[in-house]
Amino acid sequence: MRIEVLSIFPQMFNDPMGMSIIGRAREAGILDFEAHDLRTWTHDKHRTTDDEPYGGGQGQLMKVEPVFEALDELLQTEPATVIFFAPFGEPFTQQVASELSEQERLVLVCGRYEGLDERVYTQADRIISMGDYIVTGGELPAMMLTDAVCRLLPGALGDELSNVDESFTQGLLEYPQYTRPASYRDLDVPDVLLSGDHAKIAAWRRKMSIIRTAQLRPDLLAAAELSKEEQALVILAQAEKQKSNAEKQENSTKKHYNC
Repeated sequence: MRIEVLSIFPQMFNDPMGMSIIGRAREAGILDFEAHDLRTWTHDKHRTTDDEPYGGGQGQLMKVEPVFEALDELLQTEPATVIFFAPFGEPFTQQVASELSEQERLVLVCGRYEGLDERVYTQADRIISMGDYIVTGGELPAMMLTDAVCRLLPGALGDELSNVDESFTQGLLEYPQYTRPASYRDLDVPDVLLSGDHAKIAAWRRKMSIIRTAQLRPDLLAAAELSKEEQALVILAQAEKQKSNAEKQENSTKKHYNC
């Protein structure tokens, strides 16, 4: 797979895209990554990529011409899925990452300032939101997307089953995990994980995934396939969470009045 980025700060990608899983995937030829300087497609001596918005308002907008001309040139040789980042885009999920990992080539356009001239979005194949918050530019979202997609490429993780049990892949959050030592400062690893009984371990992990999802991300359960017993477990887990929250609130109130 080839991933290319358009940014006015391409140097931001130098170190992150050369480390860990992404770095190894690039060395192995699994991922081909390149960051392009959007200023290459400007035509004034100041290499200007932004201007004041029509109608007034705060800040600057990124100009339409450099983005159009950059995409014209980059897409001349071979097709690509062009992605923009914006608050009104589709939420980035594991499913979206999986879909993008099947593409041959991605071009990620990174906005800056107060955003992009609206006309550039006519060039988008997909517009993606990384969450309900604001960041300074599209570079960090592009890195996050690249990382999520790269780990799904065959061979990128080494072990082809490494991502099977990760959060969201089964519609649930991942179960708790532990390593040595078995006991530390009165915090013990659950006995079942030390038993060597793989069937019991698998059942415990499934149960803990359901409980964790029910208590922390109940919105994910709508897409999860649960048995009747597991649905009952969800109800119990959520009731325990509500009880715990109520106790915390009560203790906080008592502490406030005792001050």
